[in-house]
Amino acid sequence: MKAKRWFQVGSVVAVALMACSAWGQDVIRWKAQTLWSAAETPHKAFEDFCKRISVLTNGRLEITPFPAGSIVPTNEALDALRANVIQAMNQWPGYWTGKNPAFAALTDLPMAWLHPWEADAFFHYKGGLEMLRELYEPFGAYTVGVSWWGSESYVMKRPIAKVEDLRGVKIRLPQGMEADIMMRLGASVVVLPGGEVYSALDKGVVDMANWATPSMNERMGFSQVAKYFTWPGWHSMPVGDFTVNRREWDKLPADIKQILITASREWCWDSLQRIHMEDLEVIARARSKGYTDYIPVTWSDEEVAKVRQVALQVWEDWTKKSEQTKKVIEAQKAFLRELGRID
Repeated sequence: MKAKRWFQVGSVVAVALMACSAWGQDVIRWKAQTLWSAAETPHKAFEDFCKRISVLTNGRLEITPFPAGSIVPTNEALDALRANVIQAMNQWPGYWTGKNPAFAALTDLPMAWLHPWEADAFFHYKGGLEMLRELYEPFGAYTVGVSWWGSESYVMKRPIAKVEDLRGVKIRLPQGMEADIMMRLGASVVVLPGGEVYSALDKGVVDMANWATPSMNERMGFSQVAKYFTWPGWHSMPVGDFTVNRREWDKLPADIKQILITASREWCWDSLQRIHMEDLEVIARARSKGYTDYIPVTWSDEEVAKVRQVALQVWEDWTKKSEQTKKVIEAQKAFLRELGRID
């Protein structure tokens, strides 16, 4: 009986000592900035990811998420990460194309992927994630994981359903590969920041614009001034990264590093599926109204193939920009051949 009591007392003491040990540990606190407004689903999904990290690490790592522009402008996020102003970020790496064109070619190769699983497989099983880490290395950054928000959808003031419809169309795009493709197809590219897209569509400065998926575009109010949209999306599937300051990463215990890597995979599909469910709600709502308020426009496989042929030419041109750009494009082309997407 005494032995049993001593065992019980010992167990209580052991638990207490473990608790004291945990309480005594310093809490690691990080600031992370996303590319999204606080109202956007990708930002909310990232907030949930940060909460899970706190639980999984028993409070040893606390990541505070901030929406776009809260700490620094989006285009300065990588510099802020390098300077340790922020310790983590969720951005589209293509924003750093001016530092290295391979960022754009690796993290949003236009006309490449049709489904996020393809891109995810490339990054995790065909070397894409390692390539992204190589690109970030000179900037003191380390990519823990990647995510997607799905195939993006063009919003349009009139239905544009084939290549010949693009001639003369004024389209809002960021500078880069997609802009090169659209100019070769006869469109007139207008480069505008995201905050000016609604006004540009409303005033007729542009006829067409890219931003994100149907539900995200609707939340931005684009459907009020441009009631047509491409569905399913086919032109762009950007990467959203979870990239951290390399020095801060190296300080982490091994178990927290593994927790972040594993939790990043969950965050990827949680974010992606939540957005896709919202996209389906938009389609259902449009259908219920007889497609009068917000109207999907579907491109045929033949028309999409025409755009891909032009994209292949642009990919080839971009391989000449640098050895790293060539490397990431050729790696993606190799996997696309396995998928039967290109010859």
